[in-house]
Amino acid sequence: MIEPQEIERRLERVLLRVQKPGRYVGGELNQVVKPWDEVQSHVALIFPDIYDLGLPNLAVAILYEQLNKRPDTLAERAYAPWTDMEAELRGAQIPLYSLESKHALADFDILGFTLPYESLYTNVLNMLDMAGIPVVSADRQAHHPLIIAGGHAAYNPEPMAAFIDAFVIGEGEEVIHEVVQAHQEWKRTTPNDRAALLQRMTNIQGIYVPAFYEVDYNPDGTVAELRPIADGAAPLPVVKRVVGQLPPPVTRFLVPSIDVVQNRIAIEIMRGCTRGCRFCQAGMVTRPVRERPVQEILDAIEEALVNTGYEEIALLSLSSSDYTEIKPLVQAVAERYAGRHVTVSLPSLRIESFSVELMDNLKDLRPGGGFTLAPEAATERMREIINKPISTDALLETASAIFDHGWNTIKLYFMIGHPSETLEDVEAIIDLCYAVLREGRKRVGGRARVHVGVSTFIPKPHTPFQWVSCDSMDQIRAKQDLLKRAMRNPGLKLTWVDPHITLHEAWMSRGDRRTGRVIYKAWQMGAKFDAWQEHFHYDTWMKAFEDCQIDPAFYSHRERDLDEVLPWSHISTAVRASFLKQDYAWSKEGRLRQDCRNQCFACGILPHYNDLRVNMPDDAWKCPPVKGRLKRPQRAQAEVVPVTATAAEQEVA
Repeated sequence: MIEPQEIERRLERVLLRVQKPGRYVGGELNQVVKPWDEVQSHVALIFPDIYDLGLPNLAVAILYEQLNKRPDTLAERAYAPWTDMEAELRGAQIPLYSLESKHALADFDILGFTLPYESLYTNVLNMLDMAGIPVVSADRQAHHPLIIAGGHAAYNPEPMAAFIDAFVIGEGEEVIHEVVQAHQEWKRTTPNDRAALLQRMTNIQGIYVPAFYEVDYNPDGTVAELRPIADGAAPLPVVKRVVGQLPPPVTRFLVPSIDVVQNRIAIEIMRGCTRGCRFCQAGMVTRPVRERPVQEILDAIEEALVNTGYEEIALLSLSSSDYTEIKPLVQAVAERYAGRHVTVSLPSLRIESFSVELMDNLKDLRPGGGFTLAPEAATERMREIINKPISTDALLETASAIFDHGWNTIKLYFMIGHPSETLEDVEAIIDLCYAVLREGRKRVGGRARVHVGVSTFIPKPHTPFQWVSCDSMDQIRAKQDLLKRAMRNPGLKLTWVDPHITLHEAWMSRGDRRTGRVIYKAWQMGAKFDAWQEHFHYDTWMKAFEDCQIDPAFYSHRERDLDEVLPWSHISTAVRASFLKQDYAWSKEGRLRQDCRNQCFACGILPHYNDLRVNMPDDAWKCPPVKGRLKRPQRAQAEVVPVTATAAEQEVA
């Protein structure tokens, strides 16, 4: 393999011919560079999109810090090169490399891909190919890196099963250390047996190794069964990994030398959500709720400001208003950083006057900017269906309070395509937006602006809506056209998602192993950067489906039977299927489920993870208490079973 010095020499000839060469050189403030030969394990953390998007990614930052704390391990980074840089790299025969040391990715022991969304899939294949690593898992030999992937898209790993050696299901802060440890033990014992390495991975809770499972299909194309290829070969189901107490926040964020999408300190104040919005995958898969202490958050902010020089702080969570100590936290932040030229953002606030009060406390730390609300639906009937209980009157009262407190712009986020939605429900979005604008004009006159973002609902795995169908192309366009025609007003700004991109996400998020053939074919035909509208080619994907003799509507427009084996049924988030089915039935009745901090509905989380509470502060865990200490199930060590290339090769043939 090419040496780092040679990679650097060749890079000198190409960097001046590409946009933003700063994407490809590393050297950022706070990067970690360790002597390559003095550590045992080498891990490359990869965000399969451009540097501008990947560098601020919090998941990568967390794992980067976790791994580099280990004296026996180094973690370095790689991002997808933009099309101009890819052409230069291929032309100069430069393999993909890490930014820190310029080692080729093929030199690393482990490559860890972060998959926050499904439109990154073809980029993963393209990066493996550029690194000189076989794209198909079964084609890799013992000397190739172990390819792992995690993130929200991994909760349905099947579309990428042929290409990823092992998926991390759930949270990575602890499991990444166990992966490194298992890899080290394998290198000491059976370094020439890749099947033995994969088998070691199956012994780690939260790890899914597709090669040890087979899928059978019914005559109608639905999944009949997913099973281990041999008794004891691998666990079933694979239960997500959870950390009981959140580790200390990252405080040594990388500071880029070029502009990226978010130059800020990101502090996760809380993980998980108890609101139970039925469309929201994140709210279901990140249970249980865990909170950080106020003082830990304040100390982390102060340390990060010193370490980075950043001037923006983001306090992150799925529902910031639900953080138990949100008011004292906001007051403390406002008092400490007043007059220090620091801005603070607090996303994911509920639609209520309390949220306005919180933002008002931060107003001096948010010069300019708007106020964001996410009603998701415009009629109370639809909000009851999706379990987002807020009355229209309350929403308008909140909007009025926002304008009264000096904001001129309100951003409203809606979804179209919810189950049981009618055109009247879509028309209600128009009426509500104009009602909010009228409230603004009463208070701030012509300065009032309402920015409206409309996405299309996709029934995601592991949610109460996972059985419903997605709107068709014609339905999406009809609803979007209705909105476009009606919102031609200087005070309104409408943005929407291309329906082609929506359907692509539906196919990928709801697909099975056969979808992998389509991904592979589309990549061969040039698909990449599918998250970028100018690079997404719908016709390429339709041709790939046609060549693979697969109907995309089978995944996007077909309602599932409640007893159907879903492609992701073997992946457990510890939220019981019976709970999701009940919630789906309640949605049809318009029946609301209250915040489960107030009443436990036995979703299934506690029996799996209650033992994690033992070493936690009483106020950090936000599920109701239960009697006794319930242990997570343990499983025996599995025997080593040889892995053949045949099944995976057939998936992409």
